[in-house]
Amino acid sequence: GRGGGSFWGLTGTWTPTPNKSPESPERSFRDEDGASPATATATATAPRTDPSSSASSSAPGGSVNNLKMGDLASDALRPFAIVSTSYLLFTVTDGAVRMIVLLHAYNKGFSALEVAGMFSLYELAGAVTNLAAGFMGARWGIKLTLVLGLALQLASYGMLFGWRDDWSKTEAIVFVTFAQLLAGVAKDLTKLGGKTVTKLVTPDGQNTRLFKLVSLITGWKNSLKGLGYFLGSALLQVGYGVALGSMMGLIVLAIPWAVLGLDSNLGTARKTNATWREVFVMNNRSLNILSLARLFLFASRDFWFEVPLPFYLRSPSCDGLGDDACTDDADCTPGAMCELLGDGLGGVCANPNDGGGCGGLGLSRTLVGSVLGGYIILYGQVQSWTPQLVTGPLGQTPPNRFTEVLWGMLNCVPTLVMGLAMALSPTFQDARRGGMAAWFVSTIVVFAVIFAVNSSIHSYLVVAYAKTDKLAVSVGFYYMSNALGRLFGTIGSGLLFTYVGESYGRLVGHNGTAGMAACFLAGTLCSVLAAIITSFIDDETDASGLRCGPCVCVASTVVETD
Repeated sequence: GRGGGSFWGLTGTWTPTPNKSPESPERSFRDEDGASPATATATATAPRTDPSSSASSSAPGGSVNNLKMGDLASDALRPFAIVSTSYLLFTVTDGAVRMIVLLHAYNKGFSALEVAGMFSLYELAGAVTNLAAGFMGARWGIKLTLVLGLALQLASYGMLFGWRDDWSKTEAIVFVTFAQLLAGVAKDLTKLGGKTVTKLVTPDGQNTRLFKLVSLITGWKNSLKGLGYFLGSALLQVGYGVALGSMMGLIVLAIPWAVLGLDSNLGTARKTNATWREVFVMNNRSLNILSLARLFLFASRDFWFEVPLPFYLRSPSCDGLGDDACTDDADCTPGAMCELLGDGLGGVCANPNDGGGCGGLGLSRTLVGSVLGGYIILYGQVQSWTPQLVTGPLGQTPPNRFTEVLWGMLNCVPTLVMGLAMALSPTFQDARRGGMAAWFVSTIVVFAVIFAVNSSIHSYLVVAYAKTDKLAVSVGFYYMSNALGRLFGTIGSGLLFTYVGESYGRLVGHNGTAGMAACFLAGTLCSVLAAIITSFIDDETDASGLRCGPCVCVASTVVETD
């Protein structure tokens, strides 16, 4: 089937080529949240050509060695190079600010729920800004939304310099939450340009080399966000001000290119823009069901990943806290500190953040950032190559409702196993750090692969289901689903991690292992709900059935004719 439409009045056409080989061009249209930029089309200064016109030559998995430096100066590629470079630099800072705020708050003694609250408006901003950004882009162009997004990110980082140690927790939470609100708005304003520019730059004629470059750079956006997680935590180890200043430098580096190198009319609409009322006309049942499923799909990750995981990885083992004598931090278990008793009585090992729980691995900030960044990088790369490496070889390209239900149920497995292991396994009950680390690495890797496949399938299905409607009318709820799912997961995880485990007193904290297990099980429940909701979709391609490699999981009902 062919997919085309408009987004906020920005027009364009794209063919997802569902009946082609596994090297389908859908792999190039991904953002860091898994949403499909194919739904954010716009009017190009040069007409578009169908990337499926040459299925073999335009395969995104192909080499980009034939690209010439002269291509970078072409009128078609220049806006792509500028917008994508700005977006890539921004993506690094977006990942970094998450780690800087979270780990700095942990060191200041904030609980998981309090930190989740700091990120609440960041997530909520995505539900509103995705809508407003589309209207702004259609009316005033991508240049304005991109520059405004970069400026707001700069302001957000600048505000964080004002976070004072002598503030009360309430004052700090309100201040940081507002700073994160600016960062959330900045992310979605900038993302509009990063997503839509891939639709703007393909000119008439031979576009194979250009299309390969578009695919290559788009596939690395998630990886650079993972790099931001690592850089944010590593620079924070040097100093809070150093981390903020370094990231602000990246933003400042991107702004002049966007201001001086882009046409103000890039991406403006040629026809009447969509209205706010049209956005919420939910007359596409399949797309709306997919949107609801997506909310729970992303909650299945954020119930354990964004806040509880770094808190637990940072937290010390419960053993010895409040009992073991010490003279300095080196005498205590990793992640713990020596709290001096005064009057020459020495000290006792204590939890530096009783609100952060105990029972974890006591990793350094740099290692915590490396673990989370590694997940983001793996997720991004698997997501980019899903058609070639997963759904294609399994005979599941193009995907349909059955494909997503299958992978949605598989999404339950790693979190269910990990939740039960944390609740019941002697490895966690006896705090065997080596075994605990092995469990976490295995779970994170397996979940990243399965979740990336799910997100990739969703990105295809939203295009397929919206193909007969104006996308401005159909996907208002869909584009809010990522943010609402992340918000639900983030706040819910803060509540579970903070209050499920038994409290052992100020010097020890609460049982973080029990809280973390509850977060994994909540994520499992969300995966189950997402799969069940997806099963209610009316999919025209269900007749093709479902293959699992050489096996037929759901028989095809297509009647072949001569």
